[in-house]
Amino acid sequence: MTEYPEGAPCWVDAMFADVEGAKTFYSEVLGWTFGEAASEFGNYTQAYSDGKAVAAVVPPMPGADAPSQWCLYFASPDAAATGEKIKAAGGELVMEPMRVGTFGTMLIAKEPSGAVFGVWQPDEHKGFEKAGEPGSFAWAEVFTRDAAKVDGFLPKVFPFQVQKMEMGDAGAGAAMDYKVFSLGAGHPALGRMAMGSEFPPEIPAYIQVFFGVPDCDAAVATAQKLGGRLHFGPVDSPFGRMAALTDQQGAAFAVIDMGTRVGDVPQMT
Repeated sequence: MTEYPEGAPCWVDAMFADVEGAKTFYSEVLGWTFGEAASEFGNYTQAYSDGKAVAAVVPPMPGADAPSQWCLYFASPDAAATGEKIKAAGGELVMEPMRVGTFGTMLIAKEPSGAVFGVWQPDEHKGFEKAGEPGSFAWAEVFTRDAAKVDGFLPKVFPFQVQKMEMGDAGAGAAMDYKVFSLGAGHPALGRMAMGSEFPPEIPAYIQVFFGVPDCDAAVATAQKLGGRLHFGPVDSPFGRMAALTDQQGAAFAVIDMGTRVGDVPQMT
């Protein structure tokens, strides 16, 4: 397959204290199957949809006490150079560029408002073998309380074009502050949502990963049956019927049925 362009979301993985529990949860909610754990890479285990690689799960490193959460990776032709851009733009590197066997080079970073993300420079592992379909990555959004920091940071690190989405009136009467970062016309890569008072103050900035499903309501019901929690939705939108959840270990994610679309797509300015 072809490599993803610089700045495109190209992979997701998550660290779970109970990897087997995570495998059971996501196999039922998203229909995933799992490969063999790679013991030489910390028991990193790839997930598949229709036989195509779509994500991975891994246990924490010995002694680590990190929360369960999904991490989105952006493609880069040179992870070290991207790392320098991240630091120059006010972000920080949580993990310096590290070679992962013959698969590629990764780093983990934080943007200035605190959301964690990854950078992937591919070698043998190019990234998603399937995306934009049920059972795979569909979209991602940065949720932040300091939108100006995110808006200033991202275009300095990746070749993003930025547009504001006219979201109309929110429930409280104020227009939502939402922007889209694109890699050229017709190629949206990432959304950015300003967090309001509806978010509890203890929730930090984060990147919400959306996975495609054939039936949003059925996916929510399955997640809840397995111990997951529903936080928003299901709700219809011009992009699909969606819902935001956390799994039984507390990792946030969202599901979207892209085949069920209601309303007109908002204008971009």
